Amino acid sequence: MTPNPRDHRKLVYALLIAGCFALSFCALFYPIYVIRPFRHQGPRELAWALAILSFRPLAMLCSAAAALLAATLYWHRQPRTPRRIAAVLGAAGVCLFAGLSRVNIYEMMFHPLDRPAFAPAAETKLDGDEKVIAVALAGSARAYPIRSISYHHIVNDVVGGVPIVATY
Repeated sequence: MTPNPRDHRKLVYALLIAGCFALSFCALFYPIYVIRPFRHQGPRELAWALAILSFRPLAMLCSAAAALLAATLYWHRQPRTPRRIAAVLGAAGVCLFAGLSRVNIYEMMFHPLDRPAFAPAAETKLDGDEKVIAVALAGSARAYPIRSISYHHIVNDVVGGVPIVATY
């Protein structure tokens, strides 16, 4: 029995969708995994994550286009509805990953702190070895614990009537 070329094409389209799904998944989540707060990043893995970020927009666009084309061609050659639906869901996943890759998650995680709350030094529960950014202006003083602002990286405040930005 000779293999049907139509079956071969269906397999190629299905593998193309799966490959696009895997590529877009890795291109989306690997940089997020590597470049996350409080995690040691080795120089090689950080270089890979930054390289992925640089080519990710083009890779995602090509991957989404290829997955949509493959899903369309697969749909026309596959008579079984569940397999058609699986192909469409795979292509939709690639498009979802492509859309999510356009969101800068780091901006969402590290938004500036605009209205910090303060307590007198005697009332704080800071560890004696806690690192702080200290600011003293016009007779007023503030201490910004590094641990507290590590998710914001920027604190907008007014110290002694002077607007400041504390960052590290």
